[in-house]
Amino acid sequence: MIQTISKVYKFGSAQYDLGARTFIMGVLNVTPDSFSDGGKYFNIEAALKRGLEMVEEGADFIDVGGESTRPGADVVPLTEEINRVIPVIERLAKTSQVPISIDTYKSEVAEQALNAGAVIVNDISGLHFDQRMADVVSRNKATIILMHIKGTPKTMQTDLRYENLIEEVCAYLKEGIRLAQDAKIDQIIVDPGIGFGKTVEHNLEIIRCLKDFKRFDYPVLVGPSRKSFIGKILDLPPDQRLEGTAAAVAVSIMNGANIVRVHDVQQMKRITQMVDAIRHA
Repeated sequence: MIQTISKVYKFGSAQYDLGARTFIMGVLNVTPDSFSDGGKYFNIEAALKRGLEMVEEGADFIDVGGESTRPGADVVPLTEEINRVIPVIERLAKTSQVPISIDTYKSEVAEQALNAGAVIVNDISGLHFDQRMADVVSRNKATIILMHIKGTPKTMQTDLRYENLIEEVCAYLKEGIRLAQDAKIDQIIVDPGIGFGKTVEHNLEIIRCLKDFKRFDYPVLVGPSRKSFIGKILDLPPDQRLEGTAAAVAVSIMNGANIVRVHDVQQMKRITQMVDAIRHA
């Protein structure tokens, strides 16, 4: 039996019961070098257009990122990351009611993004990289997404050893939860970090054992979309991983995912609606 999380979270003017159905977070990379769509939405107008398209396709959240976190990625200078994401967030916030998330582990980027209209901070480090991040999220009454990562984006695929994968990921998330709770952050979401310091087998184990992350009594987000483990299994490039993503999303929902972070919003929206119907029949 999958444990049902029934948590009503407020995101600005929106209010979602994250246990009622599966929610869609659309990926909007304002970068020249992301693994899946690098450069496609680097222009502000192109990014805004894609963001609004995802809203029309059924996205419940838009996750805006200005630094690629693909394996081996270099750190983007602070001012460059800010210049990439803030104009997009400002314009999206003015033209849509869909809650905006800022995908960053840097507190200064997060603070400016929250001031510009974002209401969620999606921190790939789970509050482990920047000691100011928890305070920024708390002061702005924002939601935090705590993700697990082994190492940094630059190094995360160099040491992939775990004694007990699920327990080590949970221990990392537990520490992030403690930091968030100590900072009086009210709304927390956990993400086991598919693809961030994991082998193909590790990613499959996380999806298979996703119910284990319900122990925290917080909503669970997963992001398998177009990831390399799908490419390795199917021997396909990122732009041909739609069916593999759909399979990973469907199984993740059956195993308890509350939010799925995806590139192909329209198609994954249909997947979530169908799987939700099966689960709740």
